[in-house]
Order: sequence, then C-alpha cells, then structure tokens
Amino acid sequence: MQQSVSPGGKPLKFVELYTDGACSGNPGPGGWCAILRYNGIEKILSGGETDTTNNKMELLAVIYGLEALKERCRVRVCSDSRYVVSAVSEGWLEGWRARGWTRKDGELKNADLWQRLYEVMQKHETAFVWIRGHEDDETNIRCDAIAVAERNSMS
Repeated sequence: MQQSVSPGGKPLKFVELYTDGACSGNPGPGGWCAILRYNGIEKILSGGETDTTNNKMELLAVIYGLEALKERCRVRVCSDSRYVVSAVSEGWLEGWRARGWTRKDGELKNADLWQRLYEVMQKHETAFVWIRGHEDDETNIRCDAIAVAERNSMS
C-alpha cells in the first residue's frame, strides 16, 4: 500500500472488506455480499440481480464495499474469487486500463465493472488477498451464506 496518512496528515483508518458473489445458472439469479470491518464494528451490504453471472456478483461485492467508505482508508480486500484477486494483484487490471479496457486478445467481459472498480480503488489504499472459500474462514462463510440468500431471493 502506498501511503498511510491522509492528505491532512492523519493516519488512515484500516478496514477489512470481505466479499463474495453467488450465481445459479451463470447466467441466472445472483447475489453478492460485502462485510466491512473497522475497529470492531461490522457493516453488511448485500444485493442481487435476477439475470447475472458469478463474476459480476464477485465484482459488485468489492465495488459496493469500497464505495461505501466515506473517506480514504487502507483496505484489505479478502475474497475467494481468483478472478478478482488475480486481476488486481497480477497487474491484469492495469493492462486492461492501458489498452482502453480491452484484453490483448479482444473484448474484456465486464469492462464497465472493471473500470468502476479501478476508479473506486484510486480513492483508497487497497491490498487484495485471496482466501480459500467456504472452508475455515468464519467471515468468508458468513459472506457466502448472505450472497447465496440474496441469490435465492432473486429466483
């Protein structure tokens, strides 16, 4: 992460953001969840769509979580989506942006969401961490259950 103080010189708040997406049919009904944790306080955001994909739900969970922050923060994004984590941590996102939101071999799926994610990331210091899904991380398991409930409510 680049800097740890705000433009005013105050230390940035450290926030953990757990995210997950769920979809049935792919495309089909889907749900997403973002759990924000700061200083022992949690905020849960969730939603869904009737006709979507798992990748869109994974992206929207991160986007809505970051957009919910009212000030610049240091954010550790914990996700079981290799799609999202690899795109950020392995430089794919920067490459897509440099090529005008396209892939080397053609069209970038979900380009609008990747662009939106990139823009909201610029407001914060972010670090993306991949976690093994649905195994032993209590917050990831809760996040998944909420995303699945949202998906089920869209059916």
